[in-house]
Amino acid sequence: MLKKSDQNTCSVYLSCFIFVSNFKTNETMKKLATLLVVGAVAFMYACGPSAKELEEKRIADSIRVADSLAMVQAEQQRIADSIAKAGEEKKKADSIAHQDSIKKHLIKPAKVAKPAKKAKK
Repeated sequence: MLKKSDQNTCSVYLSCFIFVSNFKTNETMKKLATLLVVGAVAFMYACGPSAKELEEKRIADSIRVADSLAMVQAEQQRIADSIAKAGEEKKKADSIAHQDSIKKHLIKPAKVAKPAKKAKK
């Protein structure tokens, strides 16, 4: 969808083209038509964004992308922290359940490992 100013510009170009195309094709009219077409192209080029505006847009896009990446990284860190916390809670609950099973004599306690004997030389 064209903006209102773009629609007006397009209608001006169209009317100029129709006006020029209705002339008889003699040498003067060909020169005038060429001049109008070159003028229209120059006008369209001049209406584009300036280098400063393009640079500002590029910087704004860079900032937007950096902010998006920071948000994604923060979300990934939050998920990793949540998973680590859940793992710690599960480990603690498993340890408590293991101790309860030992107290109820459902399982035998682990044997204490004896220190290894040193080999004689």
